[in-house]
Amino acid sequence: MTQIKIFDTTLRDGEQSPGVNLNQLEKLEIAKQLERLGVDVMEAGFPASSQGDFNAVQQIANTVHSVTVAALARANPKDIDRAWEAIKHAKKPRIHVFIATSPIHMKYKLKKTPEEVINVAVEMVKHAKQKCTDIEWSAEDASRTELPFLAEIIEKVIDAGATVINLPDTVGYTTPKEYGEMFNYIKNNVSNIDKVDLSCHCHDDLGMALANSIAAMQNGATQIEGTINGIGERAGNAALEEIAVALKIREDFYPYSTNMVLKEIKRTSDLVSKFTGMVVPGNKAIVGRNAFAHESGIHQDGVLKHAETYEIITPELVGIQSNNLVLGKHSGRHAFEDKIEQLGFKLSENKLSEAFQAFKQLTDRKKEVTDDDLFVILTDIQTDIQNRKRYKLISFQVQYDSQNLPTATVLLLTPDGKEVKTAQTGQGSVEALYNTIEALIEEEIQLTDFTLSSIGKGKDALAEVHVSMNVDQTPVSGRGTAQDVLEAAANAYLNAINRIFITKKLEKSTIDSNA
Repeated sequence: MTQIKIFDTTLRDGEQSPGVNLNQLEKLEIAKQLERLGVDVMEAGFPASSQGDFNAVQQIANTVHSVTVAALARANPKDIDRAWEAIKHAKKPRIHVFIATSPIHMKYKLKKTPEEVINVAVEMVKHAKQKCTDIEWSAEDASRTELPFLAEIIEKVIDAGATVINLPDTVGYTTPKEYGEMFNYIKNNVSNIDKVDLSCHCHDDLGMALANSIAAMQNGATQIEGTINGIGERAGNAALEEIAVALKIREDFYPYSTNMVLKEIKRTSDLVSKFTGMVVPGNKAIVGRNAFAHESGIHQDGVLKHAETYEIITPELVGIQSNNLVLGKHSGRHAFEDKIEQLGFKLSENKLSEAFQAFKQLTDRKKEVTDDDLFVILTDIQTDIQNRKRYKLISFQVQYDSQNLPTATVLLLTPDGKEVKTAQTGQGSVEALYNTIEALIEEEIQLTDFTLSSIGKGKDALAEVHVSMNVDQTPVSGRGTAQDVLEAAANAYLNAINRIFITKKLEKSTIDSNA
């Protein structure tokens, strides 16, 4: 079996998904879960893009131990220096340098000749190599690059010190046959290719990211890049959970293996979905809610007689437990601690007490508490969503007049400890509620997206709301959960506003600690 390295870019390419805005604490929690999942490399971010991204990459690099931490940089000294500053204390640091190589990119974006692009690529790899031993070099838009030129530049950047060569299908244009032939050509026409890992990075614009990744493996790629749940720019990236499970289930056909811990897949998927606000489609392979559901009577009959008649993957393989119902009103702290340990969470004594208190409050309103409910409580506690608030919702009420026009009344606690109250109308309950909150706060708000979903099943299931908005022209997202849909909506709206202040506080504390 050939060992395939898994390069996860959920925290970089995945966060570039429209509407996704992760803060430093959320990125750190995802990074720790990716380490439990067993990825070989995680691309923690693009440090030169913002102070917030720099801080997050630096904290991740200082926290995880068993995973290579990569930082992205354009082919210029400033980006490379910034990337190194962020990851230099990592146990296994990697600088990832990229430059475009396709004719259309070189002509219209870079405005450079092929010779100039080669010179820049070589000089920047040399510059990065002075700081870090592990250098990944990417040929942006490789799948639309002329093959002789691609082979020439690859050979020269390897001589300059690159240890990984990545050939991305940046715009999701290629087919499995074409992509496989490109890797085969490079393997046979670059004299020093045996000195590096050859990597693929596929986008899903034509729905072929998974197939293209497998084609690359079959033609010499030893590293696969992708994201959890396949999130990413435009149509997203290759979904790493699909690749890992496909190689496991069809190991009779594919002679490749990975270090991914498959039973951690569902928890990783849930965490990424919750923090990004990108709901996993029900029919999504491996992690969708219908992946192991059978509606057809013929299928149900077959599964009952023998699971393998229609079920090629067991739910347990990817970490889905059939017995999800665990705790209730009379469960004690010891049982609660055992359960959160089973779920893979590690909390300080103070946060454990907060989580248990939140659990008890939920059992007063909900007869049975599921793993999904606990996951919501624990991720909120872990990322301090409850404790770093600028505005706090004290109470609200929505009522309708004789013409069915909703009026919302809201009582808020402001940052300076004052209680403020007002009422506003709207065309619907949520609009009235949001108009009222907006009238009570100082910031200028523009709501851009609103999504509502349920956590678990049944009429007492928790409602979860995700919002995207601009707060004083800064894009931000927020989430809120509650049994009442309107309360969840209010929590999400205030969470988004408060995240601006959480981010500023985290950035200030990081700058102060580095001063």
